[in-house]
Amino acid sequence: MSAERHGIIVTGASSGIGRAIAVLAAQRGYAVLAIARRADRLAELAAELGDGSTFATLACDVTAADAPARIAAAARSALPRIDILLHNAGAARAGTLLEQNDAAIREQWDLHLAAPLQITRALLADLRATRGAIAMMGSGLAVMPVPGFGAYCAAKAAVRAACTQLRRELRADGIAVCYCDPGVVATEFSAVSGTAAPGGMRRADPRQVARRLLDGIEQRRSRIDANRMQPWLLGLARAFPGLADAAIARIVSRARAAAPEAEQPRADAATPEPTPETAPPSALEDALAPLARRMERVKLPIAFLASLLVLGSEIDINEAAMRWAGMPNKNERALLGEAFDALVAAGYLERIDPQRLRVLRGAKPLERNGDKEQ
Repeated sequence: MSAERHGIIVTGASSGIGRAIAVLAAQRGYAVLAIARRADRLAELAAELGDGSTFATLACDVTAADAPARIAAAARSALPRIDILLHNAGAARAGTLLEQNDAAIREQWDLHLAAPLQITRALLADLRATRGAIAMMGSGLAVMPVPGFGAYCAAKAAVRAACTQLRRELRADGIAVCYCDPGVVATEFSAVSGTAAPGGMRRADPRQVARRLLDGIEQRRSRIDANRMQPWLLGLARAFPGLADAAIARIVSRARAAAPEAEQPRADAATPEPTPETAPPSALEDALAPLARRMERVKLPIAFLASLLVLGSEIDINEAAMRWAGMPNKNERALLGEAFDALVAAGYLERIDPQRLRVLRGAKPLERNGDKEQ
């Protein structure tokens, strides 16, 4: 390995955009330190890339008190130099801002702003030495907040302001600071966070988003928009806040009408018998029983599959795979395909074409358990 080989640190690298950027950086010849909480997913990622790249991993919660010191030590040990520090780890929690308790609000602040600043402080000398780049992951919701995302919007707005402040403070050190807005991406972000995915919007492939973001970081751009139309839309929202409020109100109203809250049964109401259109949880479990052990090993929850079984809807297999695993490896993709085959055989689904399925039979909601993080 050349002593001049560039190094990159990516947090939140176990799935979604972070995983895609870690893979792309390794393919471009970077020495990579991939950080996430899930050691098993990091091990799978390292095995997938093979021995042809310098790829180190660290299982770590970035909000832990010792995270900055652990990350700095791991980076200095594994990487020849530190050129890019990408703060990608993130998650949202559903709820209105005032309904969320202090712990939920503090969690968003710590994850999206406090932890990245603490980690950056621990690596500042290394980034000064290479005149490197710091990249932080923002969101369109920082400019155009949407009800139901709780403290997430406010935390991302703080990230946006912090990037501007850091860029001006670190200019004399030759360190670039990049604010990254990925747009709407096909990951499991909404499913895991419990927030509503934006309706009627096409979700980008994480690999495409990763390429645009890494290109922008390498070019040391102050703002990087993976969705090139989004800045125009956000500009209109800033210029006409009244119209933006009205548009958001309509979107929220349509979303609530499309997915009304389930009516709570009275205490004296009898439990209705399941209809052929809505099967009980046990029927779904029986259909997937031959795959149960393998699903448990790769953390494919039955609850996730049940959430896809909305009567009359269509399932895009690639989108479902990315919602579950972000960037699924071939074993994960194969198992998901077998699960869909089992549901076709059990009468839950029918094939429209090789990539699309139609739901013929819904499933009662199951308790979500073991979903994957962003």
